[in-house]
Amino acid sequence: MNRNVKYLIIGAGISGLTFANFIKDDYLIIEKENEVGGYCRTIKKGEYLWDYAGHFFHFKTDEMKKLFEDLMKDEELIFQEKNTKIYYGDRLIDYPFQMNIHQLPQQEFIDCLYDLYNKNEKENYESFLDMLYGKFGKSIVEKFLKPYNEKLYACDLNNLDKDAMGRFFPYANLNQIINNMKEENNNSYNNTFLYPKNGAGSFLNKLYENLDKEKVELMNEIKKIDLKNKTVITKNDEVINYQYLINTSPLNNLLELIDNTENLRENISYNKVLVFNLGFEKKSNFKEHWIYFPQKDINFYRVGFYDNILMSDKLSMYIEIGYEKKSKISEDDIKEQLNLTLQNLKKVGIVEDDNKLVDYSTIVMNPAYVHINSETNKEIKEFEKYLNDNSVYTIGRYGAWTYCSMEDCMISAKELAEKLK
Repeated sequence: MNRNVKYLIIGAGISGLTFANFIKDDYLIIEKENEVGGYCRTIKKGEYLWDYAGHFFHFKTDEMKKLFEDLMKDEELIFQEKNTKIYYGDRLIDYPFQMNIHQLPQQEFIDCLYDLYNKNEKENYESFLDMLYGKFGKSIVEKFLKPYNEKLYACDLNNLDKDAMGRFFPYANLNQIINNMKEENNNSYNNTFLYPKNGAGSFLNKLYENLDKEKVELMNEIKKIDLKNKTVITKNDEVINYQYLINTSPLNNLLELIDNTENLRENISYNKVLVFNLGFEKKSNFKEHWIYFPQKDINFYRVGFYDNILMSDKLSMYIEIGYEKKSKISEDDIKEQLNLTLQNLKKVGIVEDDNKLVDYSTIVMNPAYVHINSETNKEIKEFEKYLNDNSVYTIGRYGAWTYCSMEDCMISAKELAEKLK
């Protein structure tokens, strides 16, 4: 006999769990992994605590901050004022690069300032790269913005929309950059953040504990969606009837479950990220929370320091390495990148020769960063409308195929729950 459910939710990450918390009854979550959390899971290995990738909590709305603090009232939360740098040449300079060109060697500073003053600003930009040149000039772009973002997105930046990063991109005009030379103001959307002592995954576990465990099925998976009949087939060949289907899994995965979506599936673009979580014997001299690396001869684009956030006494960090969508990341590749990472950490002075690697974990984020461009966006919006007309909604960073924060995911999940009640 088929099961019937009003709200069938694909994925027990932050969006799926938040939606269920607000919808409250007659829901079922299907999660293919053996635990909840999606990419916001925490790994505990020996003395070290790591997330699947860096997840830090910063809120712009009182409502979501209160939800977080209420659920985490029995957990120890660490408040931090963000300390981030860029590793450039022989020095660390403050982030964002464009606001801190005065920290560069004198001639490079003059080049950046000259090009900034003589930039060719336009009313309309054709791509993300075009926007960078138009807003900041040649030197700032080619010293940091272009090489760093090419490593991050692992693609030609001309293939990204001018607003690919939305509100998360640190725009700055000439006056702001000049004023920052005298009165430092490196404010951004995440100047401060909260982090649970037991890792970011502890918040997802609290969302899960708030739910009826019998309505969350782990290690189950949907292999087919029939939009016309409002049914899904699970990996065990069970048929489930739904009134509303809420997808929070990556859009590319959803497309594989629905007939006649091959073109969109091929057109949407993203990168993969190889994450190493590393635990060392001794502390490093670096005090930052994370550091950006634009250099082409260094394999990672960013490193983060859990020990500096948690105030622990042994170097514990995450490393991020970008790959193209079609890249195959084999076990041999992972071994090679780990060796290269350890060499480069010594090269830049983060790890000294006598600081032994004690433990590590490896994660491949697939997808990692979605590639946003106008043409594909139009296709996605049309497809979303088609889904909505068939009582299917796709939300979250990967479900909605967008660049957003964890709070944004929570807000969109709450708004959808209120709409469908």
